[in-house]
Amino acid sequence: MLENPRINIRIKLAVLWTSLMFCYIYGDYFELYAPDKVESLLNGMNILDSPTKLFFASFILAIPALMISLSVFLKPKICKWLTIIFGVFFTLVVTVVASTALYAWYTFYVFYAVLEALITISIVWLAWNWPKEKL
Repeated sequence: MLENPRINIRIKLAVLWTSLMFCYIYGDYFELYAPDKVESLLNGMNILDSPTKLFFASFILAIPALMISLSVFLKPKICKWLTIIFGVFFTLVVTVVASTALYAWYTFYVFYAVLEALITISIVWLAWNWPKEKL
């Protein structure tokens, strides 16, 4: 028999946030291979065409990156509620993104969006069912 040690919920959450970040990074990286994407970036014809939009996108994507370490270091109650709030938020964001990917070249984006939604739903579910301390 192989040993199956119990994994602390904080580690589970950190791993799921990390997986989510990898999906975000790979999705954005692979998008560079879509026709005319690089050209539109070079010409400034993209969704992040201003310093304000770029800052806003950076701010939003910093949240799941920070949640990797915050899942380990925050007090349990704060971690639980931030995880639920941000998990629901990013599930909604990724659902909107997936619904806008209408072109055949972006089916990979829909794939990542579905995967990201499953990960964020798992994050919310784990946080919602955070184990109670045994007295």
